[in-house]
Amino acid sequence: MLVGLTAAVITYLATGFVRVVATRVGAVAVPRVRDVHAIPTPRLGGVGMLLGVLAAIVLAQQLPALTRGFAYTDDMNAVLVAGLVIVAVGIIDDRWGLDALTKFVGQLTAAGVLVLMGVSWTVVPIPIGDTGTVVLDPLQSGLLTIAITVATINAINFVDGLDGLAAGLAFIAALAILMFSLGLLRDQGGDVSYYPPALISVSLAGACLGFLPHNFQPARIFMGDSGSMLIGLMLATASTSASGRIAVNAYGPADLFSLLSPLILVAAVMFIPMLDMLLAVIRRTRAGVGFYTPDKMHLHHRLLELGHSQRRVVLVIYLWVAVLAFSVAASTVFPVTVVAPALAAGLVLAMIATIVPRLRRRAVDRRVEPPATPVPDAVNRTY
Repeated sequence: MLVGLTAAVITYLATGFVRVVATRVGAVAVPRVRDVHAIPTPRLGGVGMLLGVLAAIVLAQQLPALTRGFAYTDDMNAVLVAGLVIVAVGIIDDRWGLDALTKFVGQLTAAGVLVLMGVSWTVVPIPIGDTGTVVLDPLQSGLLTIAITVATINAINFVDGLDGLAAGLAFIAALAILMFSLGLLRDQGGDVSYYPPALISVSLAGACLGFLPHNFQPARIFMGDSGSMLIGLMLATASTSASGRIAVNAYGPADLFSLLSPLILVAAVMFIPMLDMLLAVIRRTRAGVGFYTPDKMHLHHRLLELGHSQRRVVLVIYLWVAVLAFSVAASTVFPVTVVAPALAAGLVLAMIATIVPRLRRRAVDRRVEPPATPVPDAVNRTY
């Protein structure tokens, strides 16, 4: 809690200063046709978030109860170095703009830094047959880690289209990964190898919480690519650190769901952004344009068309992601008989919250629909 609160406070204070600097240096988002904001708004919010994360991690390193998480693994150093790389790329893009290929190379570089510094998926649980888990060689683990990291970065980047949306989703996802990481710490008797995912996720959650007051609709600053790519990188790092190196003896070879729960958790917390990204790629490919070509048909745009306000769109997506993420995280702590009914109730609630504007609109249309005009007898006889 102390580490998360530190990240929140420093991010909140730093973002106010960054907003002034971004305005002066010209890092401002001018409204475009596909945008939903109407006035020029400064970017570079990711710089404030990075400062909050740095402060939280430095504090954690000084605390006697948490310093062991830095002594036996390089995961914390890796996320800091890779974070600096990805934020540097984002700053350039927020101020001067980068083409898609150059930005993609920057993402690959940051993901490669993680792999070179030891953060990678080394085992993959297999539920079919008696395989248990597959141990990956260095090349396989590196390629898989880079693929997951770049996909997560772009998923967050794709979904960052409404005030407070990306920061709120990242806050929920980070809390879910934190919950899972604390469960691992409990199951493994405080194994220091499970400290890094908990510290990374709580630092990210705090940074997002501190940024939201500046970014919730109406936003006074956008996180920009510097923020969305940092969030994606840290989520991928926390997920990899938490679930990419679990041995079979962590739960026992017979408990396949527990073995698979890390992968399921990663999929759950990123399901909505990943689905939006996949549909965008398919949509743009079928239209004959590049998959990176922006449009106004993302999930949040469709929810706006349904009749939701910007704030309600954000809250509806929060609800969907929270139901999926916390249900999977809770399944590692509570029995399925408890989690399944809660998941079903959450899904029903999310569905109702999603379609309420359409139902309300239909009800209004029925009330205002004019009665059919009777045809005079003279006209009937004429016909």
